[in-house]
Amino acid sequence: MSLITGIGWVTVSGMGPGRTSRDFALTAGRLPRISRKAVFEKPYRHFGRMDEFSRLGLAAIAFALKDAGLDEWTQMRDMGILASTVYGCLQTDIDYFDTVMAGDGQSPSPALFSYTLPNCFLGEAACHFGLTGAAYVINEQHPSGLATLCAAMDGISCGEFESTLAGICDLGCPAHFPLNERGVPGAVFLVIEKTTRSGCLPYGSLTMDKDGEIMFNGKKIEDLVGLVKVCLTKT
Repeated sequence: MSLITGIGWVTVSGMGPGRTSRDFALTAGRLPRISRKAVFEKPYRHFGRMDEFSRLGLAAIAFALKDAGLDEWTQMRDMGILASTVYGCLQTDIDYFDTVMAGDGQSPSPALFSYTLPNCFLGEAACHFGLTGAAYVINEQHPSGLATLCAAMDGISCGEFESTLAGICDLGCPAHFPLNERGVPGAVFLVIEKTTRSGCLPYGSLTMDKDGEIMFNGKKIEDLVGLVKVCLTKT
């Protein structure tokens, strides 16, 4: 059994941590501008140079850790970060390629190049919050987040880590890209712990049955977004 102790998100409808925000809905539209001051109280010199995809994921992680009372730290912590994505940093890759083509390969953007991997924001989060656990991105054809939740539950049950962040992060499909599915932009992360570190009251418990189905407080869940909605109605 594992406990959900924190929730954070950035979606079209708004952003924030679960215990102080109620404007959660993952819908189509334009994401709000993510400023450093909206996420971090203290200066964070890397934030302004990050690409949109990385800022999106890092902001949702920051809100989730704040919600769990784990955003402040003095010692490194064995906490993983697992993320599901459909499109990853595809928009960043396209933007970088545009800078290459614009100057005939003579002046590509070094700032954009630094974020042309979908797991870059996981490294930013690990460094900023002192996290030393496993960190990786899972590509999903549909953004259910179930693959990430399963990986998180497996990691905790096998002793790979005591706690982890698990969530989804997508900017949506880039404009004019030849795909029928446009996707819904947004990022949502959960803090999942074997035992709560901060002592905050958990939203509820997660278990996995013998068939690999994930249960929240004994009821089967279909996707991560539905899980978050159930958590928020119980607080």
